[in-house]
Amino acid sequence: MIQLAIESEEDIIVAASFGKSLAREMGFSIVDQTKITVSISELTRNVINYGIRGYIQFRKSGRCLEVTVQDEGPGILNIKEAMRDGMSTGNGLGLGLSGTQRLMDEFHIESEVGTGTCIIIRKWLPDQDEDKGL
Repeated sequence: MIQLAIESEEDIIVAASFGKSLAREMGFSIVDQTKITVSISELTRNVINYGIRGYIQFRKSGRCLEVTVQDEGPGILNIKEAMRDGMSTGNGLGLGLSGTQRLMDEFHIESEVGTGTCIIIRKWLPDQDEDKGL
């Protein structure tokens, strides 16, 4: 497991680049590398914009890349509303959380008001038989 602090805009780029390198190393396709990179960028940007500071953890487990993003922000009062397409409390398009959920194979979010938010995303390498269309 690798953990990086998320405290500044530069940390967004470092985290996304590191995630892409891990995905490439694991054998993910260019398309999946891009999905992982975009997802990491969105979640770490949320830490900077809403969560004050936090961290990101990367874990490789067999054919799975797991990424955990934890912040020390105010938390999310209504997760269902935050997951709705178009919902934004800032100047964005409101596709960060819902878009990330669509890009990844697994998405889990927990948030406690006054404590922060933790999001776990996973991308699985496809079975080799799936790659061959079998």
